[in-house]
Amino acid sequence: MGLVTPNRLRWGALAWLLTLQFFVVEAIVQSRYAGPYSRTDDTISALGTGASAAHQWMNASFIVQAALILAGAVLLRPVLLRTAGQIAPVLLIASALGVLLVGVFPSDGNALMHAIGAVAHFVGGNLGLIALAYSVRPRSELLATTLALLGLVGIAATVFFLTGVTEYLGEGGTERVGGYVIPVGLAVAGLGLWRIAGPGSSERVAERAAARQEQAERARERDAALEAAAGREAQHAAGTADADELDDHWAPVQRRRD
Repeated sequence: MGLVTPNRLRWGALAWLLTLQFFVVEAIVQSRYAGPYSRTDDTISALGTGASAAHQWMNASFIVQAALILAGAVLLRPVLLRTAGQIAPVLLIASALGVLLVGVFPSDGNALMHAIGAVAHFVGGNLGLIALAYSVRPRSELLATTLALLGLVGIAATVFFLTGVTEYLGEGGTERVGGYVIPVGLAVAGLGLWRIAGPGSSERVAERAAARQEQAERARERDAALEAAAGREAQHAAGTADADELDDHWAPVQRRRD
């Protein structure tokens, strides 16, 4: 496992898993929102404004989210492979800094810094998921495919949200598709990396390699047996043909002499 100790991997995976706290806090803050609130029409940022009775909780959740994303990116960096493994942490750190700005600067305070932070979070987070997909592909094709799909969905929704193409899901719904996939993807990545690179992973890899070698050996033995059987059949057929030819009294004399 290289430079990654089991504790480091465990805490990194746990940090990304805990990014799901965002959904819990959002639901609580929405339940205390003064007045009507629609997840389809209203943005997430509205929950962090003064109009929200529990806006401190929402902004605190953004700040905690930044710390969790950053912690996971730093702790799990050594288990990420290829060039993508170097790019993914950079993108995720940018995402963490972005959501930190979102929490520190609510949209009804410093709107410009809030908007910059939101864009950095969405773009960095979703591109980070795609980079993560390439970095874990040598370890797990399933995990890589899942992360890549989540990242692509998030990028598409982010583009739609930023360009105002929100008539299908609504402004809030489109923003949520672009933002929700980030904690979901990070939680999946954390659990996946813990499973494929955690304690016992070397033994599992060795067991799978031994099983593949055993299957290959059985396949070779089967092929050799089939070839031997085919050879015996051919020899038997040739012997039978020669015997029939000797017993053929109607065959030409010259042929019988041969």
